[in-house]
Amino acid sequence: MKTYSKAEIEKIGNAIVFYAERIGDLSKTKLLKLIYLTEEIFVRNYNIPMLGLEFDIWQAGPVSRDIYIDLSDEQPTLLSDFIRTVSDENATYIQPLRPFSDDEFSDNEIGILELVCDKFGSMTAKDLVEYTHKRNSLWYKIAKEKGLLEAFELGISKSSDEKIDFTSLLDEKGLETYKDQVSFKELVRAINC
Repeated sequence: MKTYSKAEIEKIGNAIVFYAERIGDLSKTKLLKLIYLTEEIFVRNYNIPMLGLEFDIWQAGPVSRDIYIDLSDEQPTLLSDFIRTVSDENATYIQPLRPFSDDEFSDNEIGILELVCDKFGSMTAKDLVEYTHKRNSLWYKIAKEKGLLEAFELGISKSSDEKIDFTSLLDEKGLETYKDQVSFKELVRAINC
């Protein structure tokens, strides 16, 4: 598991609280797709990462392994101050433990959270998996390039260590901005951890 600074955990936790407050019966799978779409849309619009999470190419779409693992535990550890999970025979659901705080977010970031909630919040987890699997999606392109599609379709594999590369969305100037921001975040994380 990657090490996150306190500020990063606050931002990730509050983004999840934002969705959990606004979307009834927010399942783990649906949340994982919303978090991914949040990051992708923010990178597309602003050329920088918003949450700084890595996303792996899994059968069910792009997944932040760290968030998946935390949500799969009986009670989250990384996000224990923000949410709790409740499971039944069908799924694991996310419930907020405290109100959303916008302290860690810019107006642009709040705008993306609202956009993702408005555009995708009423979709089912299955709909979101299909949406992230579209032929022009980053997930599809990388899964195809790395030869994972057949293994996923046949059920031979459910996960991989291949990562979503957001830089493929960017032009040369955007790529430079993105790389600078990632380097800066890594430096801040190293200092604060």
